[in-house]
Amino acid sequence: MALNLGKEIAALKRMTVPDLRKKYTEAFGESTTSRHKEFLIRRIIWRLQANEEGGLSERARQRAKELAANSDVRLTAPRSKPASSRGPTKIAAIQISQDCRLPMPGAVITRLYKGQDIEVRVLPNGFEHEGEIYRSLSAVARKITGTHWNGYHFFRLGKGGQGDARQEG
Repeated sequence: MALNLGKEIAALKRMTVPDLRKKYTEAFGESTTSRHKEFLIRRIIWRLQANEEGGLSERARQRAKELAANSDVRLTAPRSKPASSRGPTKIAAIQISQDCRLPMPGAVITRLYKGQDIEVRVLPNGFEHEGEIYRSLSAVARKITGTHWNGYHFFRLGKGGQGDARQEG
């Protein structure tokens, strides 16, 4: 009976992994630990085809044994070297292009204005006030007061950064 590869492959693709593992055991006479569906299908088809058409010739088997004996094949991956033997640690300076009057990102700048506490969170690329993001402190001050203000002056951030800021984390 001739093997119809198309039908066999279609039937195998419809099978579940446990069914393929049973089919593998039938085809090879031993169980498998693999649960990879495509691998199982390919191996089963290869075995069915080899059984139908004959396997490798004796000459091909001998040549494969010779190649395997002479090759330097690893069975396990090489272990990684410990961190200490990888060479010296490189140290690089971090450049922050932020104004020295501003606290670090994550800090909250506060100011009492017309009896209300104003809070602005410093972000890496802007400022957050009442859930909205602003590109500058001046934009926040304009939103609060309705008129143009220098943001650093409004929040009393002098040259030394002596405004009222607290770090939240």
